[in-house]
Amino acid sequence: MSDFSAIAATKPIRTVAIVGGTHGNEFSGIYLEKRYRAAPELTTRSSFSCRTLLANPMAHQANKRYRDSDLNRQFKTVDLANPALANYEQSRAKVINAELGPKGAAKTDFLIDLHNTTSNMGACLILTQPGAIYNLLAGYIAQKMPEAVISRDEDHFKAEDHALLCTVGTFGVIVEVGPQPQSVLRQDVLEQMHEMTQHILDFIEHYNLGTLPELPARVEAFRYLHSLKLPVSANGERLGMVHKNIQDRDYQPIQPGQPLFTLFSGEELPYEGTEVVYPTFINEAAYYDNNLALSLNEKVWIEVYPEG
Repeated sequence: MSDFSAIAATKPIRTVAIVGGTHGNEFSGIYLEKRYRAAPELTTRSSFSCRTLLANPMAHQANKRYRDSDLNRQFKTVDLANPALANYEQSRAKVINAELGPKGAAKTDFLIDLHNTTSNMGACLILTQPGAIYNLLAGYIAQKMPEAVISRDEDHFKAEDHALLCTVGTFGVIVEVGPQPQSVLRQDVLEQMHEMTQHILDFIEHYNLGTLPELPARVEAFRYLHSLKLPVSANGERLGMVHKNIQDRDYQPIQPGQPLFTLFSGEELPYEGTEVVYPTFINEAAYYDNNLALSLNEKVWIEVYPEG
């Protein structure tokens, strides 16, 4: 096993940002950011400074996910450098990048972006990059919050190619908790979000001080494969819905041949793949504008301790 005090000594995390309201109708992150701003002692640790940010105030004021375009899709390096991308969220992304970044040379060492989903995903930690610190964080969260799900998302992409806000920081993660309807607060969801965020802050403190506890050798996780759309006609009219036996079963296995969709005619459409997959963002309300029904994932393992 490696000496992780040496890792902390060479790569300390000195600046942390907690972002809420990237989507204006995801209320848990918005109200948790407000709580942390009012009570900074909740985010204070000895080894780093922590600030908070409400990312999309105009969308929140309008009680909408976004005003012009999804803010959480505006942070590719090439897009941040493109002055022609100038609608509200595209401009807001450039402001956030200047304030917390700039991406690739960020003044923010670690960024925590808070999100809600209408899907039954529970408390989910989404990792968007590979690396030793993420492996250790996965082990720490699995130990402290065993009911949480760890997602590796699309961590094979370079940070510069990711469009997500959390990739502005040198390191960044998403805390995704559901189910919670849009523009609604749920105490259980808010408490889960607060708990996971506190665990992440505690992890960073232990990481900096070289005081991480013994962690599990490896952790179950899920990696994004691709998304499926609702069945539609040639002219784009919806023909059916997510099958009732799939609904609310995020991260539960889907077998080849298992019904995925029920058409309004009563016909069932099966999963046509040949491997077992694991669905997420099932029937997510925010994705209905693109007719996205669910995302499919493969089960993977995170080796918590790097070799050496």
